[in-house]
Amino acid sequence: MAAAREVLRFQPLYQDRVWGGRALESALGRTLPPGRPIGESWEIVDRPEAQSVVRGGALAGQTLRSILTNHAAEIMGRAWPAEKPFPMLVKWLDCRERLSLQVHPPADVAAELHGEPKTENWFIAETAPGAHLIAGLRRGVTRGQFEQAIRDETLESCVHRFPVAAGDSILMSSGRVHAIDAGNLILEIQQNSDTTYRVYDWGRMGLDGKPRQLHVAESLRSIQWNDFEPAPQRAAPTSGVIADCPEFLIRRQVLGKGERLTIAPNEQPRLLSVVTGHLSLETKAHGEKTPGGDIFARGDNLVLPYAGQFTFQARDTAMVLVTENFAG
Repeated sequence: MAAAREVLRFQPLYQDRVWGGRALESALGRTLPPGRPIGESWEIVDRPEAQSVVRGGALAGQTLRSILTNHAAEIMGRAWPAEKPFPMLVKWLDCRERLSLQVHPPADVAAELHGEPKTENWFIAETAPGAHLIAGLRRGVTRGQFEQAIRDETLESCVHRFPVAAGDSILMSSGRVHAIDAGNLILEIQQNSDTTYRVYDWGRMGLDGKPRQLHVAESLRSIQWNDFEPAPQRAAPTSGVIADCPEFLIRRQVLGKGERLTIAPNEQPRLLSVVTGHLSLETKAHGEKTPGGDIFARGDNLVLPYAGQFTFQARDTAMVLVTENFAG
């Protein structure tokens, strides 16, 4: 079916979070539900509790699940089982306040705890002055010291906190303890999972005015205790790989005005995320490619099906993230 070879763009699913704000309006030009702290926009998701719905094109109004059920070979490749969920989840995060200190379980621990592993990558799109991230342990911190710090409510002394700027990126492998500090707008590209164990929440109350649930035992079981002071990938004006792990690979692609990015058909499905600038999708007229098709702007996240062939042209200086190697 030719429609299953089109670029797939979806309606965002907005999530209230106690640490959220309204930055998706100012930074991405979104229209948000009024009067609510929006912390997350789920851009691409195929889960029982949340389904992306196609926006525009011949498949408009259909869910990602229904598309995979009916067109798995065109979207994911010939060997992809139709019942298997889409393996990635893409979110925008507006972190107006600090998130909880948390961890996602590694695969072997996740099975034991009846959860799902989650490796994720954070691309920092915007920061407020003085913005930081927390990732991994301070060098030399032991499990015993960490557990004592939980009792003493001094956990910040045990974790690795560092400044970040727009364009930085860091891979959060399952098992890496982490938190996002206030003032970060982040594109999160992750495994399709929603298992998070909170080890500490800085004494904060939830939206209902009550302390949020903690998962201390699960967190202690999941944390990688030899994961000391990981370094982020710093911003650069050049193309290159920013994340490479068994679950996926992410390439940063920088395009000058008029430059093209071509995706060949029948290789693998990919995700394309526009983080700066604008792209047009070239269309064919009388056998020649001409710009003037769909326009994609900062904030857009697309699924590029396995069977499709796509050429994008930068309308100005643009940076995109291309995610691949997730359908192996």
